[in-house]
Amino acid sequence: MSAGSIGFMIICSALVLLMTPALAFFYGGLVRRKNVINTMMATTFIVGLAMVMWILFGYSLSFGSDNGGLIGGFDFLGFNNVKENASTRGLEIPDMLYAIFQMMFAVITPALITGAVAGRMKFKALISFVFLWSIVVYYPMAHMVWGGGFLGSAAEGGSGLFGSGIYLNSVDFAGGNVVHISSGISGLLLAILLKKRREYDHTAYQPHNIPFVFLGAALLLFGWFGFNAGSALAANGLAVHAFTTTAVASAAALISWMTIDIIKTGKPTLVGASTGMVVGLVAITPGAGFVPVWAAIIIGLLVSPICFFGVYLIKSVLKIDDALDAFGCHGIGGIWGGIATGLFAVTNIDGNDTGAQWNGLVFGRYELFLAQVESIVITIAVAVVGTFICYGIIRLFTNPRVDEMKERIGLDYSEHGERAYPSFDGLD
Repeated sequence: MSAGSIGFMIICSALVLLMTPALAFFYGGLVRRKNVINTMMATTFIVGLAMVMWILFGYSLSFGSDNGGLIGGFDFLGFNNVKENASTRGLEIPDMLYAIFQMMFAVITPALITGAVAGRMKFKALISFVFLWSIVVYYPMAHMVWGGGFLGSAAEGGSGLFGSGIYLNSVDFAGGNVVHISSGISGLLLAILLKKRREYDHTAYQPHNIPFVFLGAALLLFGWFGFNAGSALAANGLAVHAFTTTAVASAAALISWMTIDIIKTGKPTLVGASTGMVVGLVAITPGAGFVPVWAAIIIGLLVSPICFFGVYLIKSVLKIDDALDAFGCHGIGGIWGGIATGLFAVTNIDGNDTGAQWNGLVFGRYELFLAQVESIVITIAVAVVGTFICYGIIRLFTNPRVDEMKERIGLDYSEHGERAYPSFDGLD
């Protein structure tokens, strides 16, 4: 055990937890006034639900003994057998701290989905969806990538796909597949299933509180250093490297999105700068500990135009109401980040083993690039099938979509009996 690493990881865990209320501000500022409370509640309740689920069975299903390379076992139900003062994973931190750090990822991941369905989903149906989705999609994905499953490597202690010893050997430093692609794809599909908001085709939806948007983005940036640097799981050089790539990718993406704004409208916007900052963080997440610092600049510069035109395609061409661009930013940004990891990853940085089995395509090896693409395709398939299952179960009991009158009134009052801005009554 290392006291320095333990202190470092406790701070990183707290920083990752901060990202969920940060997301509430980011999403809350983007919606209309009559839906801000509902939008912020949609992320807030997950802090409670996801944590309790993680302690009871989520950690066990994610990081328990391997079953077919797909899901964990029941070793740690109720946090039994999770050691407070020792590591069974060969880490410098105890198992319980590792579990707590991973718990914060289980909190924020389903929260990302809520941006896609803002303003039109029943709150009780959303609670049920998050509960089911965590079990059907998140826990299996966490196990397959980080818990010894077949998307990772044999070094993580699993048995391979259905016990065959087959591993994909893809890499995901801090959650490109597990967090961003899975939630982005699920958000897109859920938005399609729920159909468009009532006025989507003939009303311009504008952010109601741009300072909220920036506050959320700034806090996300702050928390993301714990998200990525903490994924080194120790206070070491790899954490320093991940911290650096995280900062520079976000900075490059911010500049890139501002440039797009200026080209498109002649003016830089705070919403655009905030969005660019976030998509840069998304894109670097899969490869933060695997790619050189110079590659992080390229990843950040390219993710903004990729996401910008992806959002345009989804909303303006395909006419899909991904309300707050959950897929446009997290899904597309995560896919680009995973591919970019296959392009730029190296096995060794400054004399330190990164954990990648092969160098990326840019350095003359194709194996990791193919593994990254395959892992992305598998993640998309898991998210699509899992979302259909969860939505289908909910449809057996209720229509997840609010009725037209409640949508017209706004979900703040119709779902929660509260109004964020009473003096603005009627202006929406």
